[in-house]
Amino acid sequence: MATDADLISDVMKSQVQSLTTLLGQMVPAEGTPEAEATVQWAEVAGRLHSIWTEFQVEQLSKAAADKPPHFADPTKWIATAEGVFRQLPWANPEVQQKFWNDGLALVNAVFGQYGLGPRADDARDEPELPRRDHRFADPEWRRQPFFAMLHQLYLLISEQVTDMAEAVQGLEPARKAQLLFATRTVVDALSPANFPLTNPVALARASETRGESLVRGFENLLDDMRKGQLTHTRPGAFVLGENIAVTPGKVVFETPLFQLIQYTPTTDKVVKIPLVIFPPWINRFYILDLNARKSFVRWAVEQGVTVFMVSWKSADASMADLLWDDYIAAQIEAVDFVCARLAVPSAHTIGYCVAGTTLAATLAVLARRGEAGKIASATFFTAQVDFEDAGDLKNFVDDQQIETVDRLSPEGYLDGRYLAATFNILRGNELIWNYVERNYLKGEEYPAFDLLHWNGDVTNLPARWHGNYLRDLYRDNRLAVADSLSACGTPIDLHRIATPCYIQAGREDHIAPPVSVWKLTRYLAGDWTFVLAGSGHIAGVVNPPSAGKYQYWTNDRSPESLAEFVDGSVEHPGSWWPHWVQWLRSLDPAEVPAKGKRRPGSRGDKVIEDAPGRYVATR
Repeated sequence: MATDADLISDVMKSQVQSLTTLLGQMVPAEGTPEAEATVQWAEVAGRLHSIWTEFQVEQLSKAAADKPPHFADPTKWIATAEGVFRQLPWANPEVQQKFWNDGLALVNAVFGQYGLGPRADDARDEPELPRRDHRFADPEWRRQPFFAMLHQLYLLISEQVTDMAEAVQGLEPARKAQLLFATRTVVDALSPANFPLTNPVALARASETRGESLVRGFENLLDDMRKGQLTHTRPGAFVLGENIAVTPGKVVFETPLFQLIQYTPTTDKVVKIPLVIFPPWINRFYILDLNARKSFVRWAVEQGVTVFMVSWKSADASMADLLWDDYIAAQIEAVDFVCARLAVPSAHTIGYCVAGTTLAATLAVLARRGEAGKIASATFFTAQVDFEDAGDLKNFVDDQQIETVDRLSPEGYLDGRYLAATFNILRGNELIWNYVERNYLKGEEYPAFDLLHWNGDVTNLPARWHGNYLRDLYRDNRLAVADSLSACGTPIDLHRIATPCYIQAGREDHIAPPVSVWKLTRYLAGDWTFVLAGSGHIAGVVNPPSAGKYQYWTNDRSPESLAEFVDGSVEHPGSWWPHWVQWLRSLDPAEVPAKGKRRPGSRGDKVIEDAPGRYVATR
């Protein structure tokens, strides 16, 4: 018996056949170039229709629970745009007059470059347009006056809409920040570069390929809709343990929450105090072990450091009730295991992003318990503890949006695709619309880019932990208040932390802004070193010395603010990694032979499996 899906498929197939027959009647005489081109375009139209038909049938065959995530729903974007534009003063006569005057002047100026209108005498062989933007750098945007005017008007409207949003009065600072962020997001989304009929580069590409680019782009779009996630890099280009996360090592310990990897030494002697790295569980640990050239792990091992790495498990339904306490307890458990394994009294630690925030809480808990000596030092990569100035992510933490996130976690964990979409929105032009144009409109081949592969290798988050984290830290900023939060039965007071600390911030970090990271220094009772690195949240951290890129700033005085730090800072070229390892060794330069359990998997040493382990591969 035929199913509804079968019936729909048959109807759609008959429509495709009818379309092909109709177009066939318009074909010029057989054998002419025009005839061949028309036939090919008819085939393209049929293929596009067929691809869409199969996708629709496929979606109808799925359960409602499997529908694409909410961020793929265009009605959500329309509602967002309407909400933004309702708050802007469109009815203001001065606004309307300015828009009219500026628009008319722009039209005359642009058309004049093409010998049209009242300023036709301004015509040039190479039109000089008043506004520039990298999205419209291709010559196709200037080849025809229509597309030149289209993108120039868009840029003018973008400026004026942004100015209107900035001029809105009477909003609380948080609401004003949300309005500005939403305005920028909507304006970016409405760029003519993002739509096939208003993008001359995509149209030229379609003409050159006789429509093949449209077919490839449409297939790319539907593939991403199926998986509910934008693709940034070539699928299958990277394989764990083969060409990514390849530093040799062994998994020496595991719990239901994490695996602990110990890396194989490459020097005869190693620093006596080992290093335990806590990466964020929002992404995979191998951001610090992308490949031999970019790997912080490999580089640290080459400097004679015994490196352990925590590999967090991606959340599933069994982890629904995990709290921040569980991650703090996991950090303590990992340090205890390492100290017992190597028979040392303490370990150096690194906490990256959310794991750095957690490491600060762990230090406070240990200090309150009188166990601060377990951790010899703490290094913080782009970590925040005071969330007053936490950047654009604060635009996602009002009550309504937190409730929305809660509803997206019916099985006790938040699908990592939602968080990936959120981070992509923070840099919409770079991480969304650039790829919409390349992947969908122009049908280009995906590049093989390890960093973008990592960016798309998402992890799920325990729903209860995630909700509490947004409420307690981002919204209410309770970690900054002594004893407002407790973990593992112990009140958290950051002012008790006397452990030596190294704090790294990225000058262009949009996730953990440097002014926010700096605030950690205001809570510490012990010695600290602050370093401001060039670039942002990822490239500012993953910057190997061999690359010779960026720079970093230090200040050996005692600045009271980030501005004071910058004013009195000294700029150094290249990577800050050598500065960090010099600081680490200065705390305790003692070394021991790299043998016994310093070399995981050696004779008599029982291990679980080879690095990078199983947990990093769980989805």
